[in-house]
Amino acid sequence: MNLQRYLARRQQRIDRFLERCIPPANETDPLTQAMRYSLFPGGKRIRPILAIAATEAVGGTVTPVLPFACALELIHTYSLIHDDLPSMDDDDLRRGQPTSHRVFGEGIAILAGDALLTEAFRIMAEAVAKPAVSQRRALQVLTEIANAAGARGMVAGQADDLGAEDRAIDLPTVEWIHIRKTGALIRAAVRAGALLGRARIEQLQRLTRYAECLGLAFQIADDILDAEGTADLTGKNTGRDQARHKATFPAVLGLAAAKERARDLLVNALEELRGFKRVAEPLRQIARSAVERACPP
Repeated sequence: MNLQRYLARRQQRIDRFLERCIPPANETDPLTQAMRYSLFPGGKRIRPILAIAATEAVGGTVTPVLPFACALELIHTYSLIHDDLPSMDDDDLRRGQPTSHRVFGEGIAILAGDALLTEAFRIMAEAVAKPAVSQRRALQVLTEIANAAGARGMVAGQADDLGAEDRAIDLPTVEWIHIRKTGALIRAAVRAGALLGRARIEQLQRLTRYAECLGLAFQIADDILDAEGTADLTGKNTGRDQARHKATFPAVLGLAAAKERARDLLVNALEELRGFKRVAEPLRQIARSAVERACPP
């Protein structure tokens, strides 16, 4: 399987849906301009692609999961806009371009993030009402995404991440922060795809454990790239974690041990996919790519 070809095809479908959700703005609409500025051109669309790949892995079809997958991308994009604000991580570069608040001002950037988050739930609510979708499963997915995005998940992790700056912390604390800050939305993406694809209980359990390992490994790789990578590679300024005394895996474990931990999590994630057929190969390759970008074999 060619991962890049698979990702490109899925990105195109996701972007077509997102274009319909957030259509182009006129010159007198800075809010929509700011929303689209951060959304297009986007990153790799990993979270929505994980949702699609998970539904394919259990024999589901893409159409029912697509609104929820794209809602995840809107939530993720909103979180990046807010993460970059001066009151948060105070970053100037994201996805290879100046951050939203540097282009539109802090007020419009905040509102663009708010609007993307709200639009995500509008899209999911409309999808729940469609007769082609199991309403029970769709409501379960919507609830899981809400929990993953809010005060029980990503936002809680972000708050703890801010609170951990300039403090001595241990490994369990770092893991707990990033299980929620990064891992919760990745877990929700995979579970969304599995649930809407009508996964069996054992399949859902295995895919959930896969996602939990991947989410943590993804964050460790991101931490390593911030320490060792370049802006050309990551699309954002590097060395920021150390400068702000952030709670990261390299800060607690050192780079060598952090890389070993990421590789171990990759092994565990792939083990959970044993028993799935070749149709789950995108999930395997996405996990390998996420870790090996920072920890080459």
